[in-house]
Amino acid sequence: MIDITRLGFDPLLGTPWLIALGLLAFAAWIAYIILRGRAWLTRGTVLSLLALALANPALVREQRDPLPSVVAVILDQSESMGFGDRQAAADNAYTALTEQLRADPTLEVRTLKSSAKANGTDLFTALEGLMADVPRDRIAGSILITDGQVHDVPTPPTNANPLGPVHGLIVGDASRGDRRVEIVNGPTFGIVGETAEYMLRVDDPVGGTVQLDISLNGQRLRTVDVEVGVDTPLAIEIERRGDNILVIEAPAGTQELTLANNRTAATVSGVRDRLRVLLITGRPNPGGRVWRDLLKSDPQVDLVHFTILRSVYSQDFTPNEELALIPFPTDELFEDKLKEFDLIIFDQYERSGMVTWEYLNNIATYVEEGGALMITAGQQFAGGGSLARTPLASVLPAVPTGDIITGPIVPSITEDGARHSVTLPLARRSWGQWQRYIGAEARAGDILMSAGEDDAPLLIVDRVGTGRVGLLLSDQIWLWARGSDGGGPFSELTRRLVHWMMKEPELEERQLSLVTNGDTARINLRTLSPRPAPLQLIDPEEGVTTPQWHETGPGQYTADAPIDGLGLYRAESGDLEAVALNGPANPREYEDLRSTTDVLTPVASATGGAVYRLNRDGGDRPEIRRVSRRADAAGNNWLGLRERDAYTVRDSRSTQLLPGWLGALLIAIFMLLAWRREGQ
Repeated sequence: MIDITRLGFDPLLGTPWLIALGLLAFAAWIAYIILRGRAWLTRGTVLSLLALALANPALVREQRDPLPSVVAVILDQSESMGFGDRQAAADNAYTALTEQLRADPTLEVRTLKSSAKANGTDLFTALEGLMADVPRDRIAGSILITDGQVHDVPTPPTNANPLGPVHGLIVGDASRGDRRVEIVNGPTFGIVGETAEYMLRVDDPVGGTVQLDISLNGQRLRTVDVEVGVDTPLAIEIERRGDNILVIEAPAGTQELTLANNRTAATVSGVRDRLRVLLITGRPNPGGRVWRDLLKSDPQVDLVHFTILRSVYSQDFTPNEELALIPFPTDELFEDKLKEFDLIIFDQYERSGMVTWEYLNNIATYVEEGGALMITAGQQFAGGGSLARTPLASVLPAVPTGDIITGPIVPSITEDGARHSVTLPLARRSWGQWQRYIGAEARAGDILMSAGEDDAPLLIVDRVGTGRVGLLLSDQIWLWARGSDGGGPFSELTRRLVHWMMKEPELEERQLSLVTNGDTARINLRTLSPRPAPLQLIDPEEGVTTPQWHETGPGQYTADAPIDGLGLYRAESGDLEAVALNGPANPREYEDLRSTTDVLTPVASATGGAVYRLNRDGGDRPEIRRVSRRADAAGNNWLGLRERDAYTVRDSRSTQLLPGWLGALLIAIFMLLAWRREGQ
């Protein structure tokens, strides 16, 4: 505790009035001195005494407790500090520095270890939070131990002045470089089937050209050559509705701090403009109308429907100008515009000259190249005019036996159907009976529904090339739509079947998905296999973990795994692969991994501090000195912390130097002397 005696004032008037009175007294003294009246001395004394009395001077005796100055020490523990010996060096410097500072009783040391964040290294945000409750006149300075990559530097640098002199202690090897690939810009959504334009960039201290691997939704597309430091365009076709994940990978460079930023990703949401469906009904039937009504009711579907009322060989002598029927546009449909359709449906179609073998061969090629074909088989499928006896046989999952089974049958879901995404959610309840199905021998694909005591195939789906095929071996599904015998899930079944064939991602029956959320990754698997393939989770640094699957339902499995970093994670199970980003697509932590003094130098200079580079072990630290408020706070090999001389008053007593009665008496005496002097 320190005893202090000082002169204090407790004005009886407001400060503006007191200042005005003092100025008036000063002006009077000047005037009296210049003009020299008879009572100039006494009159000036009267005004001075009046001003002094109103200022109410006092002798103040205080007992003060000195307050320690506050210094902040921030340790950077962001992602970029994990490369090389940076974190070990920073930890050593942090431990030694805090011990040295705490040994000084005139200092209060506040420390904080700043962890990684998705938006980068925010040391100044952490520093302001740490010192938020400290009066600015007690801050001695701030010390940041980091690799120099700080992303929230105040702009302009003078905005950091309230934090005192800011010093930086930089760890890491300044000579080491790093290769990094980045998606500069690109769309977040696009139309399925159209291209999305991206701009890529590779940064590498060595320069030259880098070959990048391009993958979409886990499938490798191609490689592209990119010149280092130059923005390069990349066009990607959007494959499907929903999220499409683009992954770009660069090989390791000659200088590498990490491989985590050699891979980047972007997600583009595919949006279908319209789903174009071609429905060809071989002859008028109740099922054809049901299919038409279902597809027309879907706002996403653009339906083209033809019903063949007569064959091309039928003779009709009615003049052409009197015919109400339009000619069937076979060339336009099956040659010119075939690939514009997302799905082709043949409903009880029998081979005729209307759709020639050449056209059917075009449809088979269309399926193999990514199209979708649905066949609702009627009695014609078992006869000589069956589509199974045309070029479409190469893509069909079953061949007819020639049998037509009639009589009441109840469709049922097979074991594969209980796991398949199309039929998995269908309620297991008593469904209405059908009256006929077509015998067939399955040779490929997945049997989702069966009929009869022999579990004959009733609904089969298959993948052919990059396309998909569905075969319904009955023309009786319309009975469900009409509610016959209690009906059945006609609308849900057919809608899910149609959208599966048009490759809606939510209906993939073999699907691996990966979701990251901070420090946890969840992997979900949908498969038709009764035993899932082992799982591997690969982190951004190519480290591999093997989480265990847990069955959550028929054909559905899930696994959880801890993760501890930003970047791109990859999950693999059998031939399935999924990728996900933990944090942003291009984390700021990986924008520049060099150890640098350039970022903090402007702020340190603006606040009176300095930036110093430490050696590999965190040693060679600058000397710490205490400096006055206005002295320089940095030198070549030392850093300064300001001496703030803050205190708190424990006791205070004051004695008036000019009591009111004494002031009034003195003023009266000098006024009488002035009057007497003037009267002589």
